[in-house]
Amino acid sequence: MSNENEELEQTENTETEAAETEMTEEDKLREQLKEQNDKYIRLLAEYDNYQKRTQKEKAARYADAVIDTVEKLLPIGDNLERALKTEVSTEEAVKFKEGVEMVMKQFTDCLEKLGVTPIKAEGEQFDPNLHNAVMHVDDDSVDDNTVVEDFMRGYIYKNERVVRHSMVKVAN
Repeated sequence: MSNENEELEQTENTETEAAETEMTEEDKLREQLKEQNDKYIRLLAEYDNYQKRTQKEKAARYADAVIDTVEKLLPIGDNLERALKTEVSTEEAVKFKEGVEMVMKQFTDCLEKLGVTPIKAEGEQFDPNLHNAVMHVDDDSVDDNTVVEDFMRGYIYKNERVVRHSMVKVAN
């Protein structure tokens, strides 16, 4: 009988060991699943960050391209403005000036479509981030550091980046 008890005990021990082995296998599989899930979540987060970063870089490259191009075209707009300031007397010159006005309107519309707008300077407080003071004048009729004259118009891209600073005269 003791042999039978011993065999029964051994069978129970073997079954218990098998159950423990199965549990550890199950635990191992759960642990592997958890690790793979963590890796997946991290990879997903990295990919999301990558997408956001590349989108910002793409927008910055586009902004740089617009600014570089517009910067090269601004002297054309300056010359059109100078042409419009000229006094004309003949009928032919008036028609020519009207044509220049239409070209200037088309030029400013194109700049606005690109997100480039003129910087308001005259009558504003001097801002070194937007204005370049090329002349100072003593004028008691205006507050200190007020822009009294705009020599060359400045432009800003999407109200964020200056394309060209305004060249201004500032009252002291």
